[in-house]
Amino acid sequence: MTEATSATPAPDALADVLADAPFVRLVATDDGDAVAAAGLLARALRAVGTPFQVRVSRDPVPDAGDDAVAVSIGADRGPHAISGTGRPASADAFAIARALGVDPDPIVTLAGVVAAGSVPGTDGSGDALEAAERSDRVRRRPGVALPTADLGDGLAASTLVRTPYSGDAEAARAALATIGLPADLDDDAHRRLASLVAVDVADAEGASTRAASAVERALRPYETVGDAAPFETVGGYADALDALAREAPGTGVALALAADPSDGLRTAALDAWRTHGLAAHRALDAATIGRYDGCVVARVDLAGDGSEDGGGSENGDAERDATAVLPTIARLVRDFRSPEPVAVAVDESTGRLAAAATEPLGLGDACRSVATEFDGDGWGTADRGGIAVTESEATDGDITSALAALREAL
Repeated sequence: MTEATSATPAPDALADVLADAPFVRLVATDDGDAVAAAGLLARALRAVGTPFQVRVSRDPVPDAGDDAVAVSIGADRGPHAISGTGRPASADAFAIARALGVDPDPIVTLAGVVAAGSVPGTDGSGDALEAAERSDRVRRRPGVALPTADLGDGLAASTLVRTPYSGDAEAARAALATIGLPADLDDDAHRRLASLVAVDVADAEGASTRAASAVERALRPYETVGDAAPFETVGGYADALDALAREAPGTGVALALAADPSDGLRTAALDAWRTHGLAAHRALDAATIGRYDGCVVARVDLAGDGSEDGGGSENGDAERDATAVLPTIARLVRDFRSPEPVAVAVDESTGRLAAAATEPLGLGDACRSVATEFDGDGWGTADRGGIAVTESEATDGDITSALAALREAL
């Protein structure tokens, strides 16, 4: 299935369809922007009394069934889609919710915008930023975008940055100790924190020239004010949603849907975010990285990476971990380690790989095409994708061969 089967409709047009729908099925790609957009639409549908269902899929296929209306989010498929191409899906969802006569949550919207790699106020998110600022729900300040007030915990698990202490909370706290931050951070302390992180990202061993610009989306965050959101910053919220989309999609959808998330939901979200971020960074620490023409490949072993007690994962756990974590590893390599336009994270033990590109290159379609050669599964969007291959004597295929074919296709 290709990525060009429908056109993203104007907000008013899709709002009219949703307003008349007896039932709506929302299917979102497994990323923070799409999950935020799904949450915004689901809230709007709930407000106008339209029954709905939400699910997250790495390769969503719209299936309306009966008289239901199906909406794909994050992928350009089916008659009703919010593709996320050109501008974040969450910005479109904000406009559609308004067209339905609902006042959408600007914080969730802006979190989706950041998760999409955009900047609040740009790419169609100006109305959401204006709404958040007008209601005094956000404040731009110096510092680093983290979901939690615990800086050591936040820097260790954040996937918005890649530093020498990523994946290691104690090392992060040791680095923080060198700049003597006060218990209550003022703007000057936040500036010192931002300077530390920016320098450590750019000077890290193996850092690419792209790293210095990639870190900027984690700097000068929009701080959430009071009880405006379950996390400290909009960027931290985005980081959490992106991790949840693959690590715990049910929790991610619940979070985006909740107008007032409970303490239990917030704790569950933070736990999943922390688990995801630490796993990605630790796997990348142990990765073997090779550069090829057009791409950089990080070979990891999630089954052998293990836990703190040194034990490895069972194979089923490793496959689940690979499905969740490999896309994040690929993105980290793309943003902070790769001088090439494409980064690939591959785990031979589970027969899986994930790829991320700096611009739309038809990665999803390339992964699907290659996967069919090896009797495997391929999925993705224009700028990211994945392949899963089960080694078989009948097909004489493995993920290493699929990787070689993908490199050739790119």
